[in-house]
Amino acid sequence: MELQHLNVKFLVSGPQAVDLEPLIPIFHRWIQEQVCEELLLDIADYRHVPAGPGIVLIGHQADYSVDNTNGRLGVRYNRKASFDGSNRDRLRQAACSALTACQRLEGEAALGGRIRFNGHDVDLFINDRLLAPNREETRQQLDFEFKAFFDTLFRGSDYSMSYDANPRHLLSVSVTTSRSFAVADLIRNIAS
Repeated sequence: MELQHLNVKFLVSGPQAVDLEPLIPIFHRWIQEQVCEELLLDIADYRHVPAGPGIVLIGHQADYSVDNTNGRLGVRYNRKASFDGSNRDRLRQAACSALTACQRLEGEAALGGRIRFNGHDVDLFINDRLLAPNREETRQQLDFEFKAFFDTLFRGSDYSMSYDANPRHLLSVSVTTSRSFAVADLIRNIAS
């Protein structure tokens, strides 16, 4: 199965109720300065949606958001365009892009350190129901690739994986490690 349209979400630490308003000028600056590898185009404000997508930085190849879907606040990277390479390359690219955004947000002076990432929780989604229907057979088919990726990401740490079994949802897996990693350490782990 050739995975495309990957979403990776790294969760924040601390309170799940963070004021997202300061993200709007930050994301506008990111568009003006084109700080990401993808072409950045616009911003969508979904703060009015409970447990929803929050603030979305819309790009041509991918979107970035600080989202609270399922009541889990984090930075979500949504790859929309195809990406060449193996599934491992695509997983690495999506995670690296999400982590780079996390690192930028942690360093934003305007946020005053209010957004920090916990370094031990990550959600992975495949945003393609036709290619990867959320069924047991699909989860079994992808389990080995996911484990190989998380073994690299969380090098040297035990972790647990849990799949969302609801067939109406995207195929997704939530992973929690036994210890916390700094964002820079996670980037280093997948870069090697």
